Amino acid sequence: MVSPIKKLINQTAVYGLSSIVGRFLNYILVPFITRAFLPKEYGVVTELYAYVGFLIVFLTYGMETGFFRFANKTGNPKLVFSTSVIPLFITSTVFFILMYVFAQPVANIIRYPEHREYIIIFAGIIAIDAFISLPFAKLRHENKALKFAVFKLIGIFLNIGIQLFFVVICKENKDSFIGELTIPSLKHLYKHEIGVGYIFIANLAASMFTLILFIPDLLRIKLNFSKKLLKQILLFSLPLLIAGLAGNINETLDRILLKYFIVVPQGVSNSGEYVMTQLGIYGAVYKLSILMTLFTQAFRYAAEPFFFSQEKELGAKQVYANVMKYFIVFGLLIFLSVVLYIDFIKFFIDSKYWEGLYVVPILLAANLFLGIIYNLSFWYKLTDKTKYGAYIAGLGALITVLLNIFLIPVLGYLASAWATFSCYFAMMVLSYFLGRKYYKINYPLKDIFIYVFVFIIILIVSYLFDSFALKHLINTVLFFSFLLFVLLKEKRIRLFKTP
Repeated sequence: MVSPIKKLINQTAVYGLSSIVGRFLNYILVPFITRAFLPKEYGVVTELYAYVGFLIVFLTYGMETGFFRFANKTGNPKLVFSTSVIPLFITSTVFFILMYVFAQPVANIIRYPEHREYIIIFAGIIAIDAFISLPFAKLRHENKALKFAVFKLIGIFLNIGIQLFFVVICKENKDSFIGELTIPSLKHLYKHEIGVGYIFIANLAASMFTLILFIPDLLRIKLNFSKKLLKQILLFSLPLLIAGLAGNINETLDRILLKYFIVVPQGVSNSGEYVMTQLGIYGAVYKLSILMTLFTQAFRYAAEPFFFSQEKELGAKQVYANVMKYFIVFGLLIFLSVVLYIDFIKFFIDSKYWEGLYVVPILLAANLFLGIIYNLSFWYKLTDKTKYGAYIAGLGALITVLLNIFLIPVLGYLASAWATFSCYFAMMVLSYFLGRKYYKINYPLKDIFIYVFVFIIILIVSYLFDSFALKHLINTVLFFSFLLFVLLKEKRIRLFKTP
């Protein structure tokens, strides 16, 4: 029999396949994208995708978690899905129509008056992604991790392929392609007036194709609707909407506020260009924390249905406690792999963005805290006390807003990094102590603090060396020493055989 922890690891690996492979390929695109566009242009990408995350959370209004909860609670997942998917389709459609009609006023408000098309493209992306979030949740509930990964990967490959063709091949192509291989010029296919818009068009095409993949499954669904059940789902999910919106404020608001609160130094002739350049640099260096983001995202995909399924099992709380420990260990290993080798990893973005590298460790720590919050958050979902999720995320949102508003004029994007760190740290601490009161889990804090202590010592030692070659030799020894320490402590290996 497969242990619960191994089952979660297997599910995380499969769910992570779509995220990790897709994000990794996107990661590979980053040096090309940052080379193709100036920081001020990349700042447009950074800002607009910040709005996307917020609006998708708003349009899904907690339905994914509501579906998991009531699919298990009622024992009738087909009715729960049908009842949930109908309102989600209606709200997504209405949103797109409204955004299409009012595209120009919205473009004026966010200071892109000449790019009404951006609003329409993003409205399509948001509406589709919000709607298909529920079919993807259904696959997760049914443990169809492979199908989930395949559908995700198809959309990702299409997205990347279109970006690669237009932004990398067509934009850079002159009269010939690689080496002596000449082909008809592709340069004419690239329109400079579209620019970063090709990135958005690629995303829309991928979202539309993913929706098409789900059509056969959606057509097989027998549409039954229960008004009473929908009311129950909404009562459970709406606090999660508030928590989700607040959580997205914590994740993305900094990239919106930067545009409006950065102070332009004296002597800078083009203030708008300076602001968008700073935003672009922050968005690019944020990409370097992608490994931690991938890990936490893959874990969340697998953990949500896993934790609900384990609720009634004997020893469930011990399983949750062990999951937390192993999550933190893996997170610390990822943290070390990025920080100790940042001199190599930095080449994934163009050198004109390197001035922002100093915020990467802060962002890595913040995203590790976020993953711990995912672990801790299940106490209020399992006890149907979702209002506490809203309170916790609300505290984080307040910290995010205040620190960004007051510190960005002084520290620039460093303020945004510290605001993200402070927000997630406060949410993590509050969630832990509330969880002890309402759903106490005896986490192995002693082991966790030992690992964190050793991790901090390794970081301190790594900063003592300046010589490039010696520094990275020592860093490699330190990384594998930490890994060996973990394996020995968890008794996964033994240096000496006991008689």
